Amino acid sequence: MARELGMSLGKTNYLLRALLAKGFVKVDSFRNNPRKRGYAYLLTPEGLAAKAELTRQFLSSKIQEYENLRVEIERLRRESQVEDVNS
Repeated sequence: MARELGMSLGKTNYLLRALLAKGFVKVDSFRNNPRKRGYAYLLTPEGLAAKAELTRQFLSSKIQEYENLRVEIERLRRESQVEDVNS
């Protein structure tokens, strides 16, 4: 999935976990559920567009959050290297 999206594995995992936590993605196998209709959702074109926009906004904020964390981690790594050199 990461390769198809053109993202790192870490970023893909972070986003997938966020989607799971938000309830936008289910992990359960459809084949193993005897009541398959329980998972069927029908959206109107307008409903689908609204959900797609909400998902786009959510993913955009999560990507920004991931990038901010990555930058912060890199800053902390650089600081710790400077402290090691000064010790």
